[in-house]
Amino acid sequence: MKKLKLILPFALALLFSSYASARDQIKIVGSSTVYPYSTVVAERFGKSGKFKTPVIESTGTGGGMKLFCAGVGTQHPDITNASRDIKSSEKELCAKNGVKDIIEIVVGNDGIAFSHSLKAKDINFTKEQLWRALASEVEVNGKLVKNPYKKWSDIDKSFPNFDIKIMVPPPTSGTRDAWNALVMNKGCTKSAKSLFDARKEKSHEKACETLREDGLAIEAGENDTLIVNKLAADPEMFGLFGYSYLLANKDKIQASGVEGKKPSLESIQNYSYPVARPLYFYVKKAHIGVIPGIKEFLDEYTSTRAMGDRGYLGDIGLVPLSKEKYTATRNAATKLTTIN
Repeated sequence: MKKLKLILPFALALLFSSYASARDQIKIVGSSTVYPYSTVVAERFGKSGKFKTPVIESTGTGGGMKLFCAGVGTQHPDITNASRDIKSSEKELCAKNGVKDIIEIVVGNDGIAFSHSLKAKDINFTKEQLWRALASEVEVNGKLVKNPYKKWSDIDKSFPNFDIKIMVPPPTSGTRDAWNALVMNKGCTKSAKSLFDARKEKSHEKACETLREDGLAIEAGENDTLIVNKLAADPEMFGLFGYSYLLANKDKIQASGVEGKKPSLESIQNYSYPVARPLYFYVKKAHIGVIPGIKEFLDEYTSTRAMGDRGYLGDIGLVPLSKEKYTATRNAATKLTTIN
């Protein structure tokens, strides 16, 4: 055992030295929702001239976690953006591959906007109505049936009489995970949950969040800008994405209400908007001191000039943390506190 303890640090150092010449800038992967914020910070960080501008790839939260947890060494990403917190299964994958010291940074707050064209009629939805529009199976008259709703007016006669068409993130997206938790599972009726449980095929949580596959729920990939453009071009199309994309395109699209609330700075920060959620990024502590500038990048990202109440990230839609949460995330960044 003593020999093993001596060999492991040497092996880790050898691993890093083998790749040291391959990369001298920070590599970031992960969430398309957090991508705009990290990009702005990276550009400002690079302009300082002390370090190269970090390279950022939008892979989706799930895809980013797989890459991040694949191992330690400069061939692996240093940071992954996430639009939901890390799952226990992802922590296990990281640990299995030697990624054992992870720093969690809470970036700020966000609201998932259920949006459509400015040319379209403004609509307010309940969570149950959104679940009925998207679910693979729904409860009708006490029975589970394949989703029969083809038009919005099939769900509620006051809704427009046009086809349900909703662009949704892929299963690897953290926004999809958050939407499932906040809308699909909470909108799923109690009677449907009981029927799913009685069938004993899978948990009612999984059953409630399974999307229809008849072409009316359209997987749109991780390119939120593409979704925005399609919504602007088709007044009958809906889509969901982070608040920053709504704010950046308010001349083209609008948010629908959910349970009588629309996403705004105030409603997201106080969580009265029912599809509000925190955003994160995760840092591989073992890479600090090996890849130039990681500690300094954390310092810039979590500074008050970036994520404070009047920080520059607020200009592009990031909803700031409360004072207590900001203090906690700043301490995690400066003290390099790990979650495991």
